[in-house]
Amino acid sequence: MRYVISGGAGFIGSHMCDYLLERGNQVVALDNLITGSLENIEHLSGNRSFQFEQIDVTRPVEVEGRVDCVFHMASLASPKEYLAHPIETLESGSTATRNMLELALHHGARFLLTSTSECYGDPLEHPQKESYWGNVNPVGPRSCYDESKRYAEAITMAYHRVHGVRTTIARIFNTYGPRMQLKDGRVVPAFVDQVLNGQAMTIYGDGSQTRSFCYVSDMVRGLFLLLHSEEPFPVNLGNPREMTILEFAEAIRRLTGEAGRLVYEQLPQDDPKRRQPDIGRARAILGWEPEVLLEDGLKSTLEYFRPRVGAASAGAA
Repeated sequence: MRYVISGGAGFIGSHMCDYLLERGNQVVALDNLITGSLENIEHLSGNRSFQFEQIDVTRPVEVEGRVDCVFHMASLASPKEYLAHPIETLESGSTATRNMLELALHHGARFLLTSTSECYGDPLEHPQKESYWGNVNPVGPRSCYDESKRYAEAITMAYHRVHGVRTTIARIFNTYGPRMQLKDGRVVPAFVDQVLNGQAMTIYGDGSQTRSFCYVSDMVRGLFLLLHSEEPFPVNLGNPREMTILEFAEAIRRLTGEAGRLVYEQLPQDDPKRRQPDIGRARAILGWEPEVLLEDGLKSTLEYFRPRVGAASAGAA
């Protein structure tokens, strides 16, 4: 089959390219490289089944030839990036989503939207089920990301209902692994960067807030299964193993063998206190659940980051 992936040079997008190509498919990756990186896909440059186009999907998208499936994964997903680029973030969820839906409509293709657990905001329900409507501040500093995804879900459902596009929606919970941006501000690369550089690990708030971390290979597998399902409504994809940020910091220290002292800073506005997916629907509809243990996933992630942390430190010096 021939797949088009917006955000194809990004963290999860580039892993999806690998997954599809390894299974004999053709892939067209689209990315404006605002947060994506050519380094993530340079190993695919000689693959005849792979095509990369550096374009901004907030502008009308045209792809020559057959298109069977569309993944809309373009997004500024890290707080550091979406707080620095709020308008671009809103555009990626609104205009870009419509453009990718139009592409799917034109070609009669399946469509998957990568939405987010941030649709639940700072949740009053725990764990979070897809039926929960969320507790989101629509005018706070994080709203550019949260509301862009909520709008993206709404227009995706509108194209499904009005035009009959075969759409699916994935609400992604915290995903980690190789190819994350080292300085993007998310907790996994931030902790790894700090501890490998012998710096203090920054804990926001008192560290009691929780997250649930899913390794990227599990996430990509879940997204693929969801795209090829007949489920139009949102499905949570994530690891239901909940842990506090302090527990996660301790796991990093244990695996690196570094002491990594902790420093505490104020919790950012509207930062969720608890995050844990209910993946009952994913299990029932897709037969999917995570397989990679946190410790194994972190080992692979550390192996990826070690030489890059050293190179970054040498460059700064």
